[in-house]
Amino acid sequence: MSSFLSSSLAHFRPLREPGVLRQDILASLVVFLVALPLCVGVAVASGVPAELGLVTGIVGGLVVGFLPGSALQVSGPAAGLTVLVFEAVQEFGLGMLGAIVLLTGALQITLGLLRCGRWFRAISVSVVQGMLAGIGLVLILGQLYTMAGAKQPRSGIDKIAGLPGLFADIASDSASLTAAAVGLGTIAVLVLWPKLPAAVRVVPAPLAAVALATAVVAGFGLDVANVSVRGLVDAVQPPGLGDLAELGSVAVLGTVLAFTLIASAESLFSAAAVDRMHDGPRTHYDKELVAQGVGNTVCGVLGALPMTAVIVRSSANVAAGARTPLSRILHGAWLLLFAVLLPTALGIIPLAALAGVLVHAGCKLIPVKEIVPLARAHRGEAFVLAATAIAILVTNMFEGVVLGLILAVVKSAWETSHVHVDVRELPGGRQIVTLTGNATFLRLPRILETLEALPKDRPIELDLTVVRHLDHACRTTLENWALRHNDSGTEAVRMRTLPVAVAPAAGPAAAEEPERAEAQARS
Repeated sequence: MSSFLSSSLAHFRPLREPGVLRQDILASLVVFLVALPLCVGVAVASGVPAELGLVTGIVGGLVVGFLPGSALQVSGPAAGLTVLVFEAVQEFGLGMLGAIVLLTGALQITLGLLRCGRWFRAISVSVVQGMLAGIGLVLILGQLYTMAGAKQPRSGIDKIAGLPGLFADIASDSASLTAAAVGLGTIAVLVLWPKLPAAVRVVPAPLAAVALATAVVAGFGLDVANVSVRGLVDAVQPPGLGDLAELGSVAVLGTVLAFTLIASAESLFSAAAVDRMHDGPRTHYDKELVAQGVGNTVCGVLGALPMTAVIVRSSANVAAGARTPLSRILHGAWLLLFAVLLPTALGIIPLAALAGVLVHAGCKLIPVKEIVPLARAHRGEAFVLAATAIAILVTNMFEGVVLGLILAVVKSAWETSHVHVDVRELPGGRQIVTLTGNATFLRLPRILETLEALPKDRPIELDLTVVRHLDHACRTTLENWALRHNDSGTEAVRMRTLPVAVAPAAGPAAAEEPERAEAQARS
């Protein structure tokens, strides 16, 4: 515990240097302005009160900000979990969300204390990119309905099937057309904002886009739905005993595992990306996993959204010149002050504007620029990415990620099981078959195709002494082939193996082993 606290305090030492405190305060204001519209937008898209997004952002600053792990990355509600949260709320209800997030946090703490943080770095990058791409596709499709003021279907297939009807409604209904125009205008501002002069870009693009959309709607008196405001205290609903009792069901545990996997992987991948952006202390992955778990535990107790480390806020923090965790702590304080002092300000934000922000965020989750080069260089990786994304779109988050992980493991096993079969003939007709590489069951069809094509009326010797790895299935199959291949009037197939790798075969092949051992002893 003392080392945990000492490593946390070490991140604040640069505050003794002149100018660092002022720089961190300014960076915290930048992060606050970036986080505010995203916290609200993610909450609305997740089907929960807007204030719960602010609660998660506050916990990410005031709780996780003090904990060791990564000094400069910022935590809060993330677009990457929006789809999963929406599905969980629709299936189990808002009351269960807090219990699910609470158990997710406890599981993350356990994994961090067991030093499992580093293992999340072993997840295939293609699976992670496919996961984010799938989330992006579902997010885009869902928010297109919200942007037009329509109710979005639950499944990805229904979202796709409903698009023609949605576009027809936009074209024929003035209210839908107005809302869609506000959303498209918001997206246009987000796309064009980085191209404006640096003096203008001091204001973060999401805040500028939402503020301009709000001003246009209010100035022209447009009939567009706004964010529903309940108040911070009313929105916080801790899970009850009945909700905690439901955590034992298989469906809920599957959702908890999905939350844990995705939130942890996204946080630790974000930490690796943030480490490349600055020259400060590197991330301690196990401690960062514990910190995320503590944050999610607190969010669960408050009935709020789950949190992850968010690359958009983290990169804004680094770019603004932050040096210590003080900037992310203060960003949480600014969010708290806003939620307490200006809660009614949320009620004037158009839902279509927030939907536009999330459509833009969903597009950024799809690695369009990386897909074509990846397909050219590594077709298997591109296939895993695409399969994961499509599976998430047509099924759900958990099943899509599990499928991606299985495909990644199978692909890795296939690629590492390279084996070469060399056939050469000695004077007198004897044939020597040598296997090199990794002989596993995955390569048995190729191995047997070569072996079964050999003549059955000649002496054959199968050399396995230089095989790097020979699994049980392959060994057993080769022994059976050796016993049955040659004709009855022909010398039986001989097998040369390493005793520690392959047990002596029964029958004629085994009779040779004592003679070879005696010859080796004499030599």
